[in-house]
Amino acid sequence: MRFIQAPRLCILGVALTAAWVFGSRSEAQEPTRPNIVIIMADDMGFSDLGCYGGEIETPHIDSLASAGIRYTQFYNTSRCWTTRVSLLTGLYHHYAEDIHMGKRKDAATRLLPELLKPLGYRTYHTGKWHIRGERAVDRGFDHTYQLDDHNRNFYPKQHQEDGKRLPPVKPGSGYYTTTAITDYGLKYLREHAEKYRNRPFFLYVAYTTPHFPLHAPPEDIARYRDRYLRGWDVMRKERWQHMRKMGIVDCPLSPRDPDIIPPWNLPEKELQSQIGPGECGHAVAWDSLTDEQKRFQATKMAIHAAMVHRIDTEVGRILEQLDAMGVRDDTVIMVLSDNGASAEQIIRGDRHDPNAPPGSGPTFLCLGPGWSTFSNTPFRLHKSWEHEGGIATPFIVSWPNGIRDRGALRHAVGHVIDVVPTIVDLTDASIPEEVNGLPVAKPHGVSLLNTFANDVPVDREFLFWEHIGNKALRMGDWKIVARAEGDWELYNLAKDRSETNNLAATMPEKTAKMVEVWTEFASKIMLPSKQK
Repeated sequence: MRFIQAPRLCILGVALTAAWVFGSRSEAQEPTRPNIVIIMADDMGFSDLGCYGGEIETPHIDSLASAGIRYTQFYNTSRCWTTRVSLLTGLYHHYAEDIHMGKRKDAATRLLPELLKPLGYRTYHTGKWHIRGERAVDRGFDHTYQLDDHNRNFYPKQHQEDGKRLPPVKPGSGYYTTTAITDYGLKYLREHAEKYRNRPFFLYVAYTTPHFPLHAPPEDIARYRDRYLRGWDVMRKERWQHMRKMGIVDCPLSPRDPDIIPPWNLPEKELQSQIGPGECGHAVAWDSLTDEQKRFQATKMAIHAAMVHRIDTEVGRILEQLDAMGVRDDTVIMVLSDNGASAEQIIRGDRHDPNAPPGSGPTFLCLGPGWSTFSNTPFRLHKSWEHEGGIATPFIVSWPNGIRDRGALRHAVGHVIDVVPTIVDLTDASIPEEVNGLPVAKPHGVSLLNTFANDVPVDREFLFWEHIGNKALRMGDWKIVARAEGDWELYNLAKDRSETNNLAATMPEKTAKMVEVWTEFASKIMLPSKQK
């Protein structure tokens, strides 16, 4: 199957010359390329941010949306590591990861920093890496702080800088992952301002929150402690209504799915045994909970909100540094999440101490399916599924010198595989034909550069998803989707993006045709052992 590359358009329309994009220059001068900052949250729901309809206070990220554009139909791959490899390669994760893991030996990949360095970019990474088979320090970054411990937000045991292991963080040291990830990013920016101020930079900030365990500074938790006592049913409806007024969505509010949870979750009795009687294992009606459950569940959502709030606070520090460097206006900033909110409920790391304050280091709590459904409002299901709740993400792009619109929405359908082609397009980067004698895989995504100027559709044939047997395909406004071992469903997303009216039975021919496209493409990018 082909992927149609959209033609390049000058950012502010055909009347704008390319010289404006890269700065006025003579033929002999090097172009002045924009700085690039990508900020990725971990397990943040589609509607958690204030600028996407949420009640969580995110003024700094909201300011980026007010100064730029928000995409209403942008997608990830539904899981942590799969999205990250697609983000930096422009490839569907099956194909890229098989190359990195040595299972596919007929091609090579180039990651985004490796494409930017020949243009003079300095490249920096801080936070989660999670690209299996590769180390950040080996794939084009000049500096990298790689946090490998995803079970401890206050005292991680595994982390490294520039490939060198760092000592475990001691409890009580004041460390918190989101702040520490930002600290390293600021360290690299300050060094850049001191030593490389005439060169552009790429900074990839990969936060590990609000992924479980639910850990947040106590002052942030206190801010939200009682905010969610009205429960996920009432507040979800309010979010949905607000989103419709904002123009983010125009679809029904999907019902809760009380019977669908990740198969690896602990049974509810086991959760209550290890955590306490306030725990709840399913997205049931809020009014069916006991008073103790309501209080405990509201506290968990308060911690999740505090984690998102802290991300925003740290983004504010990054923006202050860009302002101090005088480069904010010519920096492209992208904000997104790696998948939808998570319904997972497991206990890892140092286990869970039920006597410790919720959200503190000795605890290990997960958001759970009730609040995950809320965070993914108005969509169905969660992280790891290919229904909209698992794959829809906010996507904000701010670039004062390159995007004229302020606070505008973009309804073009985009995907994380489009980020590399877009940045290649706006920087005039080149993808090499081969590396070490192997052909370099060309991105499956397309450039979104045209949509920076206008709310226009992106020319592509389809988007493809598969993860642990869950699968989907979107062609135009039509989408087929299936849970692992389940039947294919068909939805018209133009009318029903919340996937409430399954048309597969009434439109069997269309369903069959799209299944044929999915199957054919799966055979090209997935190894036979992974095709289902």
